[in-house]
Formats: sequence, structure tokens, C-alpha cells
Amino acid sequence: MFTGIIEEMGRIGSFVDGRLRVQCSTVITDAAIGDSIAVNGCCLTIVELSTDWWEADLSPETMTRTTFDDLESGSSVNLERAVMASQRLGGHIVQGHVDGVGTVVAPVPDLAIRVPTHLVHYLVEKGSVTVDGVSLTVVDIHDDVFTVAVIPHTADVTTLGRLIPGQRVNLEADVIAKYVERMIAPHVDTRTSTPRLQGA
Repeated sequence: MFTGIIEEMGRIGSFVDGRLRVQCSTVITDAAIGDSIAVNGCCLTIVELSTDWWEADLSPETMTRTTFDDLESGSSVNLERAVMASQRLGGHIVQGHVDGVGTVVAPVPDLAIRVPTHLVHYLVEKGSVTVDGVSLTVVDIHDDVFTVAVIPHTADVTTLGRLIPGQRVNLEADVIAKYVERMIAPHVDTRTSTPRLQGA
């Protein structure tokens, strides 16, 4: 589990035959093989590490659901270690499981992103969303585009300040919204999209 509060920007060292090497300094300080680190919002497992880099193996499923195909040697990435129970939850509950890929419509400070249609219904004003691993608050929603206000600090310490229109980003919807949807689905009449009351 993660919080969406980025600890550092790392850099892609290499990406060969499904093995990703990430150059970094902060998140590696107390890392061990088997630990989880989120890279642009995607939870990856350390399989090898040194003093200034670590490596992870990416499955075909991960490649299909993320923007890792867009990365090349030298690309900057957002990094966060898994949260410890003793830490403050400064962002929101982030699983590191990418739900889909969005496309940047407008850059920061009023970042606008077009989302796949299957994710639109998880977005609500003032609700949480994760963009490339960064916990953000939805400002507005227009059809399949949502906006977030990115403060200068966040733009400086994450990759969000470098995003340009047309660029793809990893998205994770709020897990609470997904669980609520799953729980109420058996009680909703799909023909009318209204709740089915007991005894009705």
C-alpha cells in the first residue's frame, strides 16, 4: 500500500527483456530484495539492488496496463516506498495497481487528463485519483476529462510539471469507490440504474 506522496524522482537506467533498472538514492536507503516500490504509480517488486539502483521484472500484464512502453533510458519516474503502519497517511490509500492509461489534455497548473470510459464513473469532485503515482484531488469533470490543481511544489518534485499534451499517464481510481461499486452492484437494477429495495 502507498499514499501517493512521492519521495523522489528517479531515472530509468535500462529496460531490457522485461527487466527494469531504476537509478535513485532515497528509496533505496533501507530497501531489500522482495520490497515493493511504486514507479509512476505501479507497484513493483525489487529483485536485485545496489547502492544507487534497483531492478524489477515487469510482466506482460503490467506492460499492457501501464505506460512503461513509453519509458526509455534516462526517463524520469516518480518513486514511493510502501507505507509503514507508523507513517502519516498524507495522500490517500493507493494500491499501486494501475487501472488504466490517460492522456494529458492540458499541462499544470490546471492539469487536465482524458480518461478511459471505464474509469469515468469512479471520479467525483473533490475525490481522490492517482496520476503517475501522485495522489491528487479532482477539481472538475467534463465528460471523459478531469482536472486537478497542481501546486508549484508538486510540479517541482514530481514528473507532473514536465507533462505535455498528448503524453500518457498511469491512472489509479480510488479503491474505496471500486469496493462500493462491487458491493452495491447486486442491488442495482441495471435497466433503470436505481436501487432495488428489499420487498419491492
